[in-house]
Amino acid sequence: MLSELILRIILGTLSVAAFGVFFGLLYKGIDRKLSAHMQGRIGPPIRQPFRDVAKLFEKENIIPDHAIPWVFNFIPLVGLVATISILLYLPLGGFPPLFSSGADLIVVLYLLIIPSLALVIGGFSSGSPYAIVGAQREMATMIAYEFPLAILIITIAWNLLQKGVTSAFSFSTIASMPVWNQVTGPLGFIGFAILLVVLMLVTPAELSKIPFDSPEAETEIAGGLLVEYSGRNLAMFYLIDGVKTVVMASIVVTLFFPYNLSAFLGLGSYEAMIIDIVFYLFKIFLVILFSVTLIRVAIARLKIDQIVYTYWIPLTLASLIGLILVMWDGVIMNIFSFT
Repeated sequence: MLSELILRIILGTLSVAAFGVFFGLLYKGIDRKLSAHMQGRIGPPIRQPFRDVAKLFEKENIIPDHAIPWVFNFIPLVGLVATISILLYLPLGGFPPLFSSGADLIVVLYLLIIPSLALVIGGFSSGSPYAIVGAQREMATMIAYEFPLAILIITIAWNLLQKGVTSAFSFSTIASMPVWNQVTGPLGFIGFAILLVVLMLVTPAELSKIPFDSPEAETEIAGGLLVEYSGRNLAMFYLIDGVKTVVMASIVVTLFFPYNLSAFLGLGSYEAMIIDIVFYLFKIFLVILFSVTLIRVAIARLKIDQIVYTYWIPLTLASLIGLILVMWDGVIMNIFSFT
């Protein structure tokens, strides 16, 4: 029995890792192609990210003279493992998460920090002044967007706790009880809509995409955090970016759009599984389109002080307003039901 459980975990982890890597690179290719067409360019083929990774793994792995070699080489692997680990706690395509507990949201919130910290540590360990500037910017950005993200998670969990749900911090619970089904009035709907917009704007900062890519700004700091990385180390950071794209889109889908088509169509067995997977991949595409592609095509890169201001003031205030509206919605509905 124990051996079967271990085998299931190993095979499940490998399957989830392959899923995250493949679709992460695929969505990167689609994103680059769409953004190119939006800017009047042809753009690279959709398969280009796969070629880039394969080529990087074949290249020489160069270590700078002033770097700390073991940290410089080890930290990309840590970031990739942490990013893939997040997928193990998320329901993917209608399948339950491989690992599940009563505090999945908290675990994922901490795991999301590790890839960013890997970039910061990798930048500092390289010994390059450009990478150090990029690492400082990454730390400032990370501190800025964590606060509105935490408020969003607290709001969703608080709303479920008010409904008498015990495992309010579990992704499985949230997926089975979508936030829109818990809304009892217009204030709650507006509140969750605001929080959805906040999460969509946190996503490009988590992925270091324009306009929040100042830690890696090529025109300012020559690539910043990754300026000294090459070969397989750079390939692993490239994979981190791809897998994290799937992670962030999956979090948005799980928190706000965990619906499956098979339930509405009344399908069963294999047809339901295929339909749910395809629908899930389509939802991820829409999230990436609106939170990454359209934003980075429409808005120029922000300066680091503008990034910090955006997350600490407007988006934090928006998160608090969303929290207050959801709380008022529950209080008002309770008063009306009592009377």
